[in-house]
Amino acid sequence: MDLQTCELADYFQNSQLIDNIGKNQLIKAVIFDLDNTLVDFMKMKDDAVNAAVKAMIDAGLRLTIDQAKDEIYRIYQEEGIEFQEVFDRFLLQSCGEINPKILAAGIVAYRKAREAALVLYPHVNLTLFELIKRGLKLAVLSDAPCKQAWLRLCYLNLQHTFDVVVTYEDTGVRKPAPEPFLKVLELLKTAPGEALMVGDWPERDMTGASQIGILTVYAKYGDTYSRYNAAQLQQEVNADYTIEDISELLDILDDLNEAS
Repeated sequence: MDLQTCELADYFQNSQLIDNIGKNQLIKAVIFDLDNTLVDFMKMKDDAVNAAVKAMIDAGLRLTIDQAKDEIYRIYQEEGIEFQEVFDRFLLQSCGEINPKILAAGIVAYRKAREAALVLYPHVNLTLFELIKRGLKLAVLSDAPCKQAWLRLCYLNLQHTFDVVVTYEDTGVRKPAPEPFLKVLELLKTAPGEALMVGDWPERDMTGASQIGILTVYAKYGDTYSRYNAAQLQQEVNADYTIEDISELLDILDDLNEAS
């Protein structure tokens, strides 16, 4: 953590703003995770990988769909879900060489399917518009690489919607480390008790925000990890609020601001 970030954290703590969360302060900013909070990223990824595998098989790949997908997701698990050379690595490991015909077929099919499947969750545009009407600052805080995050925002016509966008490159660390959260607050010029964090990943979004005093809203509708992990489903999510639809955020904000 750099000196400026340390000074910012000390200021928030020394001013006792954390003690007043949701009681005496007006909520002025809403911070959103991007993938699986605003967009159904995992559905997009699965649709795109499935299309790529089918295209590679049509081009000569001698594997079943399930065999190929299992290997591709194993690589994603090792290198990260945004790994850009996944098909090169997959072909090299599975076939011993990178056949340019098979690679090109997979990449083209992946990109076409990705664009078709990259859509916002229901009521996202309406909710963002209502938040802007109410004078709230909006931010995106994502662990995605900067280029990929902005590509998704621009494709969805959200590039002008947010006052601040903070990605992995801005701090060099990922949530739940405090640096990304402190960075977005610094750029928003907002104290922790004046912000809400909305995200789908309890261990990263909720834990990271709450540890510096930001109120948390768990986007249960986007938590694909817990949906397929029985052990996680049995654990209680440590969040101030839980929503099944992003539009429920408006009622939470109305209640908080009315109380303040």
